[in-house]
Amino acid sequence: MDEVMIRDRQPSDVQPCVDLLADVHRLDGYPLNWPADPHRWLCPPDMLHAWIATTDSAAVVGHVAVHAAPGPSGDHGPARPSAEVGRLFVAPAFRRDHVATRLLQNARRWAADYRTDLTLEVVASQRSAAIALYERTGWQHLHTTTANWTTPDGGPVMLRRYTLHQDPRDGA
Repeated sequence: MDEVMIRDRQPSDVQPCVDLLADVHRLDGYPLNWPADPHRWLCPPDMLHAWIATTDSAAVVGHVAVHAAPGPSGDHGPARPSAEVGRLFVAPAFRRDHVATRLLQNARRWAADYRTDLTLEVVASQRSAAIALYERTGWQHLHTTTANWTTPDGGPVMLRRYTLHQDPRDGA
């Protein structure tokens, strides 16, 4: 099997990412609702950074992005900035190779460099492998809530919210 490398996503990588996303959606149902514009879904205006996993043969086999997160509500004193991890998906043939873990490590390094805490949400009912990955790699479950969007058939979606606090000494 090809060696997998992680690198910054380039504009020319977006179409191969859309193609991989379509395969993942067909096989796993991620994302739960197929986006009307998958290119825009992968490149929203609030995206701060994105990485891809590629093979020696230049095939895209994974993706993750970091997006701006809403600021804290209320007056709780100075808070560390926060960003949201999203758009994480990996080709099924590469899931046992720790590609998702390596992609998340890039997001963690980015967050440490920017002294930023990370958050993420995962659909509670379908993503037990994703939930296991996040909990195994140090993410802390905060709460479960009902999403403000629905399943393709109009049903409610429960989201598990996680956080990963960066040590203030990281990146110092």
